[in-house]
Amino acid sequence: MSSIRRRTLTLIIGLLLAGLAVLSVFNVHDSNHEIAEVYDAHLAQNARLLQGVMRMPMTGLEHAQLYQAFNQALSEAKPRVNGHPYESKLAFQVWNPKGEVLVHTASAPSFIAPPTQPGFSNVADLKGRQWRAFLLEDKQNNLRIWVGERDDVRADLVDRIVRHTLWPNVLGSLILAGMAWLAIGWGLKPLANMAATLRARHSGSLEPLQLSPLPSELEPMQAALNRMLAQIQEVLGRERRFIADAAHEMRTPLAVLRVHAQNLLEAGTEQERRESLEFLISGVDRTSRLVNQLLTMARLEPRPDLPPLQCIDISETVRNSLVQMTPWLLSKQLELTFEDGGQPFHVMASTAAIDIALNNLITNAANFSPEHGVITVSLSQADGFCHLSVEDQGPGIDEQEWGRLFERFYSRGNAQGAGLGLTIVNTIATQLGGRITLVNRTGGGLRATLSISASE
Repeated sequence: MSSIRRRTLTLIIGLLLAGLAVLSVFNVHDSNHEIAEVYDAHLAQNARLLQGVMRMPMTGLEHAQLYQAFNQALSEAKPRVNGHPYESKLAFQVWNPKGEVLVHTASAPSFIAPPTQPGFSNVADLKGRQWRAFLLEDKQNNLRIWVGERDDVRADLVDRIVRHTLWPNVLGSLILAGMAWLAIGWGLKPLANMAATLRARHSGSLEPLQLSPLPSELEPMQAALNRMLAQIQEVLGRERRFIADAAHEMRTPLAVLRVHAQNLLEAGTEQERRESLEFLISGVDRTSRLVNQLLTMARLEPRPDLPPLQCIDISETVRNSLVQMTPWLLSKQLELTFEDGGQPFHVMASTAAIDIALNNLITNAANFSPEHGVITVSLSQADGFCHLSVEDQGPGIDEQEWGRLFERFYSRGNAQGAGLGLTIVNTIATQLGGRITLVNRTGGGLRATLSISASE
């Protein structure tokens, strides 16, 4: 795309030239009209002056002598010596009733027949030249007085007027274009300074822009750039924290796996090899769970490409998730019950987020439930919130642990856990505009409740 200066200047020059063209057209039209009016008035005036001379009281001989004097004087006109070039383009003639020419200029055109229509007219002579004429009938003396001028006289005058006005306008337009170029450059200088500042910054620099002075038009741009830089810093910070946490938490499981692998190589009996192999498989399972939890945490990080929330029936989502988890709970000798009252519960959420949160809550409940224990999942609605609760029959939570339950990688008494389950559920609750609450049950066990705003 072309530069802003070039686009703006092109628009300004285009509008200026268009306006100049329109004004020139009006100027030519008005010049033609005004010149025609003035020259027509002169034609009529000359005809009447000539009529006044022809009406002078004289005898026939005196009239003949007057006509002869007229013709002699007009024949002596020499425009190139002591006259004007336009004299040869101006003419008049006088006819008597018989059509005989009494008086005429040397430049008078020849006609097949004398004009008979009084007033103004456009006529062509025998040489094909166009004349603007005025014919005056003098009924008192039975004369027809014809005064005319060639059309090129008027055209030449209009051309002179147009040239004398058009060229200054064109020259002035070029000067204005140059001044506009400089003015636009001066006006865009803050933008150029901002671009130069951005180019001069280090590629890894994420500090906010602080340009001063800054025009009000560029303040939203600077604010938007600073917001974008802050978002990039936040994303990079989350990635660094994720990589650091993953590296820290993977170090111990991998070291343990290496120890178990060495024990397996050094085992002297079949029993020792089996025990080492079982420890190795258990360590691989724990490492796999840790990797899955880390990937889940990465997917839950806020991103601009996340799909928008939709109105869903959370009871249907919970029911489908429980169907998938039931075989695993039965293999752990645990019983699962679900209570929703048989009614739909609509919330603004995503099915995947609800499924991940429920799986983590049930997994936590299963890890702390006694053998043949019961895990109860229930749905209810109160105070404008939909409450998804998971209850177990485990030992509950000690008071000194409440402040650390949602910390990353904090696992309370579960050697097989990654310490990310409640952190994931808390992240989902925050993204959905809800909350997660943990309460020790009176009869023993823990109730974890995910509360989300209900939809109408």
